Amino acid sequence: MIYIIDTNSFGVLKNYYPAIFESFWEKFDELVEDGRVTSVREVSKELNRREDSEHLTEWIEENSRIFSPPTEDELEFVSQIFSVQHFQQLIGEKQLLKGYPVADPFLIAKAGIIEGGCVITEEKLKPHAAKIPNVCSHFNIDCTNIQGMLERENWNL
Repeated sequence: MIYIIDTNSFGVLKNYYPAIFESFWEKFDELVEDGRVTSVREVSKELNRREDSEHLTEWIEENSRIFSPPTEDELEFVSQIFSVQHFQQLIGEKQLLKGYPVADPFLIAKAGIIEGGCVITEEKLKPHAAKIPNVCSHFNIDCTNIQGMLERENWNL
């Protein structure tokens, strides 16, 4: 399984302090090295707009290669997402007006074209919402959160 990590899940990871959760970071870094943890360029842009913990900021800089630009296939998938009128709400008015980065459709598209792709987000499935889990469900794309990833990997820290 390949995990595509959302901005808000990186927010959870900042609470995993390396001095305390050393085994977590060792295992997580192994997933990165194996190419099983990735993200998208827009998540990196969203993270650059936030104040995060020093250790997470350092980790992100050291692992910047995981934040890839969209491929042609991913861009085509993004257009499929936005062809569903309700999912156009993935881009909020503030993001449109201020030109802020929007990672959600790119995360979903990346997972949609990768066999075994799974979006990692802390968003919850909400009826009739335009949230990542709702879009993933519509397109039959796997989606869970950090806890779900830990459970799937059978990590006991």
